[in-house]
Amino acid sequence: MNTDLPVGWTIERIRSASGDAEADLLSPERLVVVEQFGSASYDVLQPDLILSFHDLCLARADDEWFMGQLDADGSLICWASYGPDLAEAIRGL
Repeated sequence: MNTDLPVGWTIERIRSASGDAEADLLSPERLVVVEQFGSASYDVLQPDLILSFHDLCLARADDEWFMGQLDADGSLICWASYGPDLAEAIRGL
């Protein structure tokens, strides 16, 4: 499992690109699910990296970035995928 930021990225660059001075890394040790389009079902993700931007998060699983929101219990519910490009995922915030 790779818990490193993508090549060329630092937490400072992530904060600058997102405009969120408090963006931070979260532990991936939590339940992370992604909604299945058109269904009430979820797929469980096994992210190796989670970036927090206040209530929104980006989780990297299988080299794909998913956007979601933290639930009150600390789990992450994702609803969108932005592919492998972190810059594109940050623009989606």
